[in-house]
Amino acid sequence: MDEFFIDSAQHSFGERKILNNVYLKCCVGEVVGVLGRNGCGKSTLLKIIFGTIKPYYKHLRIDDKIVQKGFLSGKIAYLSQSFFIPHYLKLATVIKLYTNKYQHLLLELPIFNAHLNERIGNLSGGNRRLAEALLIIYSDAKYVLLDEPFSQLSPLLIEEIKTNINAMLSYKGFVITDHYYQHVLNYASRTILLHNGCNYNINNLEDLQLHGYLPAMLH
Repeated sequence: MDEFFIDSAQHSFGERKILNNVYLKCCVGEVVGVLGRNGCGKSTLLKIIFGTIKPYYKHLRIDDKIVQKGFLSGKIAYLSQSFFIPHYLKLATVIKLYTNKYQHLLLELPIFNAHLNERIGNLSGGNRRLAEALLIIYSDAKYVLLDEPFSQLSPLLIEEIKTNINAMLSYKGFVITDHYYQHVLNYASRTILLHNGCNYNINNLEDLQLHGYLPAMLH
């Protein structure tokens, strides 16, 4: 089956329980949005799926196979909130390091074909974030976890990321966290909210108000 899911994810930091039996599923061809306040466990959940955090408990299944760490399967890629590519590497080098199957598509994108001999650290902050996001989007991974990919980007760059996700939707599934809840609600195929350690399905703004993510509207 072309899907992954994590079930019964539980994790604590000291005495503070962050996740309590959280469930998330993502299929090829969909964008799953994950919303929640700071500290609710959004990044923690993605890192558990990817395999860089070992939780108290989880059940992770990728394409119908039980997996302990997502990155070991070769089917999960993860974009962290911070820059992850060494600043001194040229774009021509990072394309070869991070992409294979879809490398030819990346080379057609303006940010890469116009700056191949440029060090990634010399790009503006927004363009560097865009470049790293695109490298993950066009990686060989079947499922892509994007942790706040729109944060501090201009509307033009946000649309650029969405356009490229759309271009790969036939081949991949995407999970996106972000504080820009309107972007997520309007764009994602499905959205969940992490709140008090649990997950809730979100269909509209009223659901976010119901669970206390947004203040109730005054009438």
